[in-house]
Amino acid sequence: MIYCARAFSAQDIQTIKDLMEQNPRLKRAALSRKLCELFAWFKPNGESKEMTCRVALLRMQADGLITLPPSQLLKPRSKPHFPPTPLTDPQASIQQPVHELGPLTLRPVGGTAPSRLWNEYIARYHYLGYTPMSGSQMRYNVFAGERLVALLSFGASAWKLKAREHFVGWSEAQRQQNLQLVVNNARFLILPWIQSKGLASKILAKAARQLPEDWLARYGFRPVLLETFVEFERHRGTCYKAANWINVGRTTGRGKKSTSHEQLIPVKDIWLYPLRKNFATGQCSGWQRGCRSQLCRNSIGPLTVAEGSVPGAARPRVNGRFTPATRQTSQRSFSFKVRLAKTLSIA
Repeated sequence: MIYCARAFSAQDIQTIKDLMEQNPRLKRAALSRKLCELFAWFKPNGESKEMTCRVALLRMQADGLITLPPSQLLKPRSKPHFPPTPLTDPQASIQQPVHELGPLTLRPVGGTAPSRLWNEYIARYHYLGYTPMSGSQMRYNVFAGERLVALLSFGASAWKLKAREHFVGWSEAQRQQNLQLVVNNARFLILPWIQSKGLASKILAKAARQLPEDWLARYGFRPVLLETFVEFERHRGTCYKAANWINVGRTTGRGKKSTSHEQLIPVKDIWLYPLRKNFATGQCSGWQRGCRSQLCRNSIGPLTVAEGSVPGAARPRVNGRFTPATRQTSQRSFSFKVRLAKTLSIA
């Protein structure tokens, strides 16, 4: 049985039951901390996965495997709500191209007031609205000079994506071991009054360079692959393509918690951006502590495209067909994608 990306055996479930029987006064928070120690369930930076463990316990209880101590909450938590305030009212329009704006900076969001303001902007102006992220995450405010122009966030990756797994080429064991190295671009919002040509792709390129170091500082390891989803009927994903992200296919539209094979949510394009070579095999044993080996230092970073093509190379395919990102593209862009696909292949 797998809960929150961790396999639990029947013996593990019995261990949880025994711990609760031996400590009848143990509360849920203390129980999750003890289980993290017992199962050596830690983040790469050494912190326990307490909240992840708590979610796993709740799902076990929902499946009838265990019975948890009563919750200490007197009433269920209400859904977060961020009504508009004057702080997020529209401002003067900006229409200059990106090269005429001030220097772009990505500033991590921290503190209660800045966090609430970020949530309010997303709730008010992003078409998907605000939803809380769980687990590891980074949120940014993007400034051009001292003017706020955009907001974006990164969090946990999708559990399973057929097109992603096919593109990466990793085994099931490799996927389970390395999935935490994949980070999802959950939200990306250019404020409605900002209409600057080239801004979105430049922000994505800057985020790809800065995020690995920020993630390392906060969580003790660098991600090696970025992913995001784009509703193709609403957006074409032009800024991701311009920033050298790769379209590897589409979702099924079933949602991550669906038990049926019917489409329940909009189908989305899957875009990936590798941050390091050979990420799928997890060949470097030192990544968890900020390894300084040649492999880890050889980050793709800001991508450049060499002139010409790769002789004898086949076009990358997903499920037997050409990927959308390689259709109707220039020789330079096609050459890069072929070289990247060869780099990521597993011997």
